[in-house]
Amino acid sequence: MTDRIREFLRTRRDEGPRLIIDLDVVRDNYNAFAGALPDTRVFYAVKANPAPEILELLTKLGSCFDTASIGEIEMVLSAGATADRISFGNTIKKERDIARAYERGVRLFAVDCEAEVEKIARAAPGSKVFCRILCDGEGAEWPLSKKFGCVPEMAPRVLELAHRLGLVAHGVSFHVGSQQRNPLMWNRALASAASIFREMAERGIVLSMVNLGGGFPTKYLKDVPAVKAYGQAIFAALRAHFGNRIPETIIEPGRGMVGNAGIIEAEVVLVSNKSDDPSDLRWVYLDIGKFHGLAETMDEAIRYPIRTPRDGDDLIPCVLAGPTCDSADVMYEKEPYLLPFSLEIGDKVLIEGTGAYTTTYSSQNFNGMTGLRQIVI
Repeated sequence: MTDRIREFLRTRRDEGPRLIIDLDVVRDNYNAFAGALPDTRVFYAVKANPAPEILELLTKLGSCFDTASIGEIEMVLSAGATADRISFGNTIKKERDIARAYERGVRLFAVDCEAEVEKIARAAPGSKVFCRILCDGEGAEWPLSKKFGCVPEMAPRVLELAHRLGLVAHGVSFHVGSQQRNPLMWNRALASAASIFREMAERGIVLSMVNLGGGFPTKYLKDVPAVKAYGQAIFAALRAHFGNRIPETIIEPGRGMVGNAGIIEAEVVLVSNKSDDPSDLRWVYLDIGKFHGLAETMDEAIRYPIRTPRDGDDLIPCVLAGPTCDSADVMYEKEPYLLPFSLEIGDKVLIEGTGAYTTTYSSQNFNGMTGLRQIVI
């Protein structure tokens, strides 16, 4: 909770739920990333929060951008960034979207298989490609699946095909899992990347870039290391595996860039019990749930800090759920959430660390309810 957000909420009472973003926090986060890895280019992961105000600020600060679609590319260009600061980082792209990106000047594309290379060779000739490899995501609170990336042993074949088809085999990328709280997890992935660099050199193809991906966390209920600790661990791993020939590097922070910049103000809609059995858990329903911004509570992976006007009162374990007529709209049940026993219908609650992956997950009309409103200050 920043003083600016606190003052905004005090003076601007309104219907919720609403997300308040403090741009000063985003600016501080960008400067922290730039300082922690000074020789690494920052590519903000637009999917975390594509608010125009955020994109415009980061453009002015000198950030580059990791995009997942033509829509995001257009947003970044509208914010004033040039195409040479954009990576089309999604490994799953329609060929016509690759062509559209190429027409707009984008020349950096992610791949993880030969079929994707062939599409780029046809639609974006001469472009740079980097091959994403699988990473197990151990230690991440939101591990990524096998949906993206190939096994490291396959990457040289993919990159060699790119070279043969007239593309620039530019490098390797990986992702150690979102909300990765262990800075040492980049070490194993960089060992794989270095091995690929060596094999490609033996084939006469020199790679020049490692995309270190995202994964940089924001603080929820558990403490996380400072960005500086990640920078130190990553640089040490680069030196260990590449020696004095450290390649060009980029990072793709999303959650770490904007997560702690936002707070959702929500309202208690209902507090109820399902029976007279005192051992049964109390249920607390908010006017926001999985379908209107809190999708990352799926499997209770992300546990957001929640403040209430009754903090300090006696606590009781509660099931926390959203307002929709969908039985899946339950956020915390397997591990109930401790909330004040005195919490009442109509109380406003503040859900912290919600600047990333909330507005973009919010449906616009599910159950006839409007999506999460965002206010940038």
